[in-house]
This record gives sequence, C-alpha cells and structure tokens, in this order.
Amino acid sequence: MQKIEANSPQAQSADLVADNIAQLRALFPELITEGPNGAAVNVDVLKTLVGDQTASDAEEKYGLNWHGKRRARQLALTPSNGTLRPCPDESVDWDTTKNLMIEGDNLEVLKLLQKSYAGKVKLIYIDPPYNTGRDFVYPDNFQDNIKNYLEITGQAEGGQKISSNTETSGRFHTDWMNMMYPRLKIARDLLRDDGVMFLSIDEKEVARLRVMVDELFGEENFVSNLVWRSRTSISDDQEVSLNHNHTLIYSKRREALEYHGEPLDESEYDNPDGDTRGAWKLVPLDANKPGGNTMYQIRNPKTGVDYWPPTGRSWAINPEEYQRLFDDGRIKFGKSDDAAPKKKLYLKERLTAGETRTPSSVLIDAGTTKDGTEECSTIMGSKGVFDYPKPTSLISRLVQYGSSANAESIVLDFFAGSGTTGHATWLRSAIDGRSRRFILVQLPEPLDPDDVNQRVAAKFCDELGKPRNIAELTKERLRRAGAAVKADSLLSKGDTGFRVFKLNTSNIRAWNPEPANLEQSLFAHQDHILDERTEADVLYELLLKLGIDLCVGIEHRDVPGKAVHAVGGGVLMACLATSIAATEVEAVALGIVNWHKELAPAGDTTCVFRDSAFADDVAKTNMAAILEQNGIQNVRSL
Repeated sequence: MQKIEANSPQAQSADLVADNIAQLRALFPELITEGPNGAAVNVDVLKTLVGDQTASDAEEKYGLNWHGKRRARQLALTPSNGTLRPCPDESVDWDTTKNLMIEGDNLEVLKLLQKSYAGKVKLIYIDPPYNTGRDFVYPDNFQDNIKNYLEITGQAEGGQKISSNTETSGRFHTDWMNMMYPRLKIARDLLRDDGVMFLSIDEKEVARLRVMVDELFGEENFVSNLVWRSRTSISDDQEVSLNHNHTLIYSKRREALEYHGEPLDESEYDNPDGDTRGAWKLVPLDANKPGGNTMYQIRNPKTGVDYWPPTGRSWAINPEEYQRLFDDGRIKFGKSDDAAPKKKLYLKERLTAGETRTPSSVLIDAGTTKDGTEECSTIMGSKGVFDYPKPTSLISRLVQYGSSANAESIVLDFFAGSGTTGHATWLRSAIDGRSRRFILVQLPEPLDPDDVNQRVAAKFCDELGKPRNIAELTKERLRRAGAAVKADSLLSKGDTGFRVFKLNTSNIRAWNPEPANLEQSLFAHQDHILDERTEADVLYELLLKLGIDLCVGIEHRDVPGKAVHAVGGGVLMACLATSIAATEVEAVALGIVNWHKELAPAGDTTCVFRDSAFADDVAKTNMAAILEQNGIQNVRSL
C-alpha cells in the first residue's frame, strides 16, 4: 500500500506545466528535450514545425548532446586531489599478489591510476548501473569529488548522497550520461593500443551508450555488439519478453587490436584414415570473391569429374598451392559426383599456431543471471546477497577474447559489484595458463537494512562484522572465490590474492589557514603530512604520483636507526622518519648511497624525505648535497 505524503502528487493541486508538457510530448515527441531543470521545449524545433523562417540550422551538427556534457568533459580533465591508502589487513597475500581491489568513487580512482597504468591495461570490462529509473549513487553535482565521495560513504557531514533518477524525471537520461561520460573518457587512456573494452548494457540505454562511446573512442573502433541471452524464462508482463543484454565491444586502435576467439572444439576432429599427422577435419576450398589465378578447374582423379568454384566465389588457393596439398595427401573428394574437393585441417597444427574459432555475436551458451545468482549463493553461503550478478562463464569468455596471448594482461573493472570479473579472471587463467592480473574498483555504497532490496546484503555484512556497504561484499566474494580456486587441484596454480586500497584525501596537508588565528594555523601546518597517516600511506601516494605500479616490490632496511624503503629495485628510495638530527645526516645519507649502489637501478633514482624531519635548512641542504655527489640527483621532501 502506497503512503500519501505531503509531497506526493495526490496531495497537491494539478501540475499544469506537467500536463502541458505531456500534451506536447504526445503530439510532437521531438519537441521535448532535457534541460538543466528538467524537461524543456526545443524552441528551434518548434519553429521548424510551424514553418517559422527564423529557425536556423547554424548550430546543428551530428552527435549526441545533452545538458551538462561540457561540464562532464571538464570534470574528466580535472586532476584528483586524493590518494589510495593501503589496507594489508583486508588483503590476501599482500606481499606477493599483483591484483588490486580499490574501494572508492571510480571517477577519482581512474584519475589516480593514470600515471601508473596509462596505456598498460589490455582489457576493460564494465557492467555499470543500468538506467532503470531507480535511485543510483554517483550523483551529477560536479562538486569537489573527494568531498562528494566522503559524503556518499558517510565519512563527512551531509551523510549519504543519492541521486534520484526516476523515469518521470526530466533529467532521466541526462543524469545517467553525465555519470558515464567522464568515466569512459578517462578509462580509454588506460588502455593499451591493442586493448579492448567491453560494456554491458540493457535495451534502455544501449543506443545512447553506443553513440557516446563512438564519440570517445571513434566510430571506426567499434568492433561488435554481442547479444547475450541473460535468461530463458518468458515474462508475460510486457509486449516482448526481454531475455537478452548487450555487450558493446570497442578497441583502442582497431588496426592494433589483439582479439581471440573461442578455444577450438577438439570433438570436431577425427582420424578415420589413421593419418600419422593426427586428428583432422575437412574444410571447403572455396573463398568469398573470385579473382586472380584462383579461378581454375579441379579434376577428381578417381572419377574424372571436373569441379569449378561455386557461382560468385573462387578457390581459396592458387593452382600451385593446390598441387602441393594434393601431393601431400591433404585433398579429399566426396563419394558423390557433386561433392566439391575439400582440404584436411589438422588439429595439432592449429593448436600449435594458437588458432581459435571465430565467436558468434549471439551468446546463448554463456550462462544466465540465474547461473550467476546460484554461483554467488554457493560461494557466499547465503542467498540474495547479490542481485542478478553476471555468471563467471560469461565474463571468462570475454576475458578469453580480449587477453594477450604472449604477454601479461591487466584486466580492469571499475564497476566491480559482486567481483565476478576478478573471479572469472582467476578461472580463465587457471584454464589456459595465460598471465593475467586484475584491478577492480567499487564504491562502498551504503546498504540500508530497512530497504527490502538490501536487507539480506546488510545482514550478511553484520554477520561478517563488516561495515554495511557493497565494497565489503565484493572483497568477501573475492576472498572466498580465491580460496575455492586455490583449493581445486586442477586450478590451484597462480595468484589468487589481492591488495586492498581505499580512496581518501591526500596525505599531504593542504594550506588552509584560519584568518582569525593565523599564528595557530602556521604551527598546525609545520608538518605537511596529516597526523593520522602512516609511512605506508605516504609511500603509496608517492608511487601513485610518480607513476609506479602499486604492486611493485618494496624492500625495507634500517640505515643508522632510520627506516628506508627501496621501491622497484631502487627507482624510488624514501626515508620518512619524523626526525633526522644534524649529527645523523651524514650516516643516513651514506647508508642510502651504499644501498643504492647495491641495488644498481637502471634508471634515475628519486629519493624522498619528510620535510619537517630535518632540524634546519642546513641539515636538509647537507643531505641533498651528499646524495647528489653520489649519483642520486632527484632529492625531494614532503
């Protein structure tokens, strides 16, 4: 039973404006567009419809436009002032894993990943919030994004921030596109030149999403639209039962794309004649187009029957190649007179060459949402924790299509949700042995125990003793999935861990004085590092800002009583001690120099200290001078 409240339409007088818009929409749908404050009338279209000659087409151009697009583009280009704080206690195999699970607003996280991972990601898969008419987080308010993130997650005053996006809203499509546009724009820069992006979407926004990505990636880089049968049951509550979802496929650069098909079906191959080269199957000799010296006659030596290519086609090989294959026993003729010649295709040769089957654009055997739900229920030990997650069978197939055959592939999913992409990456790597690692990003969207759709998930978090948010469920799914993969004797090889990082404001204190108490502000800003932040927090922010992989190896050594960290074999060396006395400077500097010589990094080394640690400017100058004299030219302080 719906409750009528003070702001309900039933408790208010008639909305004449809404009635007028509804009538106009019924007569002339093209008149109604989306403006900054909801539904609006396109005056230029109205003028054209009534024959007004003052209508101008000067501003018309091909493309998808909406209110807020310019600001969404600017938002993508605005640098982030945040950092990612390491959480070893929530991770699995922290010291050895190369997988990442990042908790935070994916727009800010994507920005922070740019320096370390731009041009390095092989495959991106996202299953973003569908524009269903429900509320969704990621509000379109263009304020300071770290502040916005803290409000969403309840870490700042203002509490939970939710964007209402009902179908009756005049900004229904606008809000969703403003959320998607900057994230897609930044994500493209993370892809390698041979990389590929898969975007799952339903019927409601597939048309707008495709035009949006055409603009960001270039229409020439569209690869295909996979249609996935997401369920088998028929729904009688609408004219057509929607049993499918779409997965749009885009390349970074189509000419460089490395894309693989399905694994070969070995059951198609047999060896009825005992061929010493092993199992084989027959394939036609004809090709799509006639031309060159591929239009010739082939005679069956047993029957004397002559064969020409089918009408409008040619043979796939020239006469010389045909003769070579014939002499090698690779040409077979059928028993009937109208059976055209075919050639033997050997399984062993195809496997050695790494060949695959061309996949279909229609996926009817890649699992369903029901399979994904049952899979999650089994892993989590509870039903209803996740709503209709994608099955690993689907994502595993996409990972197969887009991964590199001969090099490590980074798989990115910045709408991680139930963590299926991470789980599927582990399963696929265990099956085919290819080297892959993943980066997952998930907003810690709060779960409301009073919401019937979130009650089970919120209770599950309570049972775990974890905060009530979706990111906690993502991490728990990964822990359990990784343990299951590791326990399977057939799949146990490989990295099934992950490092957890959480988005937060920078560790470096921003200058924000109180005009009424300037003296106190000066003393408060003597140390540029926030009081509650650890050395690990600062160290990983340095990795981000210097463009170093977050899973790079880090060594630690005590140098005359001070902890020193060497990152990436000495590319970065950091001493973040809170105090370095003038009498300690030389010993610390020489200790760093000696360790640097042992490491012998190939490139230049950056050495970083805490600025407030030095007793005075003389001590700081002496430290820099000693290091520079010994080949460490880039000396910095925070």
